[in-house]
Amino acid sequence: MSSLAVPGMARPHHWLRAHPVAADSLLSLAVFAIVLIGSFAGRGRATEPPGTGFLVLSALACAALAARRAAPRTVLGVTSALTLAEIATDGAAPPRTQIAMAVVVALYTVAARTERPAAWRFALTTVAVLTAAVMILGAPPWYSPENLGLFAWTALAGAVGDAVRSRRAYVAAIEERAVRAERTREEEARRRVAEERLRIARELHDVVAHHIALVNVQAGVASHIMDSRPDQAKQALAHVREASRSALSELRATVGLLRQYGDPEAPTEPAPGLGVLDQLVDGFARAGLEVTVTGGPEAVAAVGTLPAAVDLTAYRVVQEALTNVHKHAGPGARAEITLTRGPDALSVTVLDDGTGCPPGGTPGGHGLIGMRERVAALGGECVAASRTGDAPGFCVRATLPLRGRP
Repeated sequence: MSSLAVPGMARPHHWLRAHPVAADSLLSLAVFAIVLIGSFAGRGRATEPPGTGFLVLSALACAALAARRAAPRTVLGVTSALTLAEIATDGAAPPRTQIAMAVVVALYTVAARTERPAAWRFALTTVAVLTAAVMILGAPPWYSPENLGLFAWTALAGAVGDAVRSRRAYVAAIEERAVRAERTREEEARRRVAEERLRIARELHDVVAHHIALVNVQAGVASHIMDSRPDQAKQALAHVREASRSALSELRATVGLLRQYGDPEAPTEPAPGLGVLDQLVDGFARAGLEVTVTGGPEAVAAVGTLPAAVDLTAYRVVQEALTNVHKHAGPGARAEITLTRGPDALSVTVLDDGTGCPPGGTPGGHGLIGMRERVAALGGECVAASRTGDAPGFCVRATLPLRGRP
């Protein structure tokens, strides 16, 4: 039953917040009632009951409170002036200061809706003027309880209004920071999603471009020599089958990254590293590309253990460079791979002597873009351009820091 009564009780509150003028009008009536009750309750100390002038001035001062939100400073001036008029013209001893309740509400509104320096100026001026007026024009002694009460009520109104304004500003700042933090989290999430999509796109490009290029070449060879040399054609088709099997395996590993978090079968690294560089070189050798590694297997072993990201990126750089040599360098081209590990970085260089790229030219494509993005993601540098001087061919050189992106 209580759960049904709470919404009904909350409706007047919401209605008053949605209609501020009506709420202020009700407040002005309540303040006028408090003023009347206070004036008649203090009749025993007054020389005569409240007169028409007091009632009119009190009604006007309280009625002005209906516009306290629209014009708070004007309302404060009007209520203060009417209070001073009552103090100066009231014949009672001491004067009836209950009308100052309207000033208390108006001063609170100004302090709650004005910046602190201006609010304190209005508060100090109002307190000083009203207190001085009642002490000078009222009955002696100047330190009577009525005079001190007026001072206390007006000063308290300014202090409470300032506290409410500070509280509202603090809550607004907290809400703004929360909104800004939520916006930042959403932007960070979108950025990470874009980076992950780009990384998967690079993986798929590297896998598909490499293996499909080998399959294309071997299939062409098999088609060309099918009738004249069937044994070599069968060998070429076997290479096609092996390359397609490798492509499917790497694609399966790459797509496995899209599994749900916590799947124990999901691989953490979709691609091999320099430890299987010899298999990569053998694949291109079977496709007719002569590839040499400076120093042979000892060069790869001398590189030692690498961070997973660096190992994967170095392998992909070599793979993409050899794929470009096979596709663009022309028949009879040769490639040379050089791996050099320094104290802080790994250098990967792939040279070829083909004629597919004219001197000074730089081929474009998604492969080179993805290569540069991979290296840049680790804080390294990648240069892909024609070889300097009169030497034909192309050069790819990547420098990968071993200590992560600075």
